[in-house]
Amino acid sequence: MNRIVYLVDDDIAVTGALGNLLASVGYSVMPFSSSEAFLAHAFAPVPSCLILDINMPDADGFDVVQTLNARGHSIPTIFLTGFGTIPATVKAMKTGAHEFFTKPVDPDCILQAVDEALKISEQNQHVFLEKMEMTARYQTLTPRESEVMNLAIGGLLNKQIAAELGISEITAKVHKRRVMEKMHARSLSDLVRTAERLNIVCGRQR
Repeated sequence: MNRIVYLVDDDIAVTGALGNLLASVGYSVMPFSSSEAFLAHAFAPVPSCLILDINMPDADGFDVVQTLNARGHSIPTIFLTGFGTIPATVKAMKTGAHEFFTKPVDPDCILQAVDEALKISEQNQHVFLEKMEMTARYQTLTPRESEVMNLAIGGLLNKQIAAELGISEITAKVHKRRVMEKMHARSLSDLVRTAERLNIVCGRQR
């Protein structure tokens, strides 16, 4: 799987040095000299991390992360700054920054931070793709099957589901079996866990 390290810093010397360092160990690097150029970029759906200078002339690093979050991009971020302060460090951590370094950065430290950030991104990517698959399966359910699933995850038995929906117990059982097949659930516990991942709240519990 391809992995990308984004570099955003208006200091060309910094992006050049870091880019060469990262490329030397096999990373795909995409440098940007401004926040605007980076945010205008079309992000590839692959594991990635961001090395970001806090003090940028247009939007600062915190604004960039806030914009990414608002757009639904979850990219582990490594902040860089020419002068580190406690308030800046605290603010960076509150934004969910993976790391915070003061320039000049030790090469071994930045490589380790990038490796860790990309592993986190890979995990996030796996969870995201898994949820997309679950959502796609859920969308194949008919309206009646969705109703049956909603009641089944609440612990209702087939006869209770039948009574709730005004259908026969045999019909309820058939719908439930189709739900299990379409959702790739081997047990009711599997189905409940899938519903939780999809934030589906059961309408009624036993």
